[in-house]
Amino acid sequence: MNTLSNRNVTVNGRRTSMRLEREMWEALREICRREDMTVHELCSLIDDRRGLSSLTAATRVFILMYYRAAATDEGHLTAGHGQRVNLHLLDRLGIDLSGREFPSAQ
Repeated sequence: MNTLSNRNVTVNGRRTSMRLEREMWEALREICRREDMTVHELCSLIDDRRGLSSLTAATRVFILMYYRAAATDEGHLTAGHGQRVNLHLLDRLGIDLSGREFPSAQ
């Protein structure tokens, strides 16, 4: 049984598809609800910052880093979840989608 699901997204004005696990799609939609943005808007921001990695890989890393930042009470407060995701939030969270080393969690 294949657990991957292919969906179309519009990224920076162009239509493309991503293949993610059902749980990853659910997590992405949850993040978008919390941040008051569409999947297309968030994927466009991720695309702008992904460097050499694929959009799908960068999206998985973003989802992981988003939830990792909120894994503690302090992390949830300092991450500012619930505020619209923007480039400043990505910087504040230390989320680097270019494939370079991520800063260690504090």
